[in-house]
Amino acid sequence: MRNIIPFALILLLCACAHNSTDKASSDANVPEIVQIAPDVALTMPNPADLGHSVEAVQLVTAHYGDQNFAFEAHISVTPEHFLLIGLDLMGRKIMTINWTKEGTDFETAPWVPSQLRAKNILADIVLLYWPETIVKKGLVGSLVKLVADRYSRTIMSGHKKVWQANYQMNTKHDLWSGQLHYRNIAWGYEFNVQSTETNP
Repeated sequence: MRNIIPFALILLLCACAHNSTDKASSDANVPEIVQIAPDVALTMPNPADLGHSVEAVQLVTAHYGDQNFAFEAHISVTPEHFLLIGLDLMGRKIMTINWTKEGTDFETAPWVPSQLRAKNILADIVLLYWPETIVKKGLVGSLVKLVADRYSRTIMSGHKKVWQANYQMNTKHDLWSGQLHYRNIAWGYEFNVQSTETNP
């Protein structure tokens, strides 16, 4: 247990966050843009762009340098609303993320660093699970592209990989059930995720 630190610090290290009190613009006509690498950004879509509703529970192990971290995420997505509740290893709620087409907001436990921003966590989830066409449309960068097949997604900036995910699904078409490994090469972190869709 000594090498497992609180979930909040995981996200601080891995999400490249800036200000936990930020709330996305309430103007639905102003798209939110998240930096996912020095030369690559993601224009955030809407929850409805996922194309279906999801209820899932995930056990996540994060790696940053030589440190390992673990936490649990409960995710609910409908066309109108995305909700993520993060729990620490003692089962305490440490974070709630609410995302609609009007923007994002969240609540955090008192010990979560003020630099944490929900939009960085949401960006990884969108890159992992939203349809390829939506992700491709949202990527911003002069030489950026998404290379994808059934079992992997890779974001390239020119000839350089900046982000990569590999899936081991329990069924052919369900990214939300099974295992995946992804890494942000640009920011230097990686996650192993065991995901179970509780209401497919």
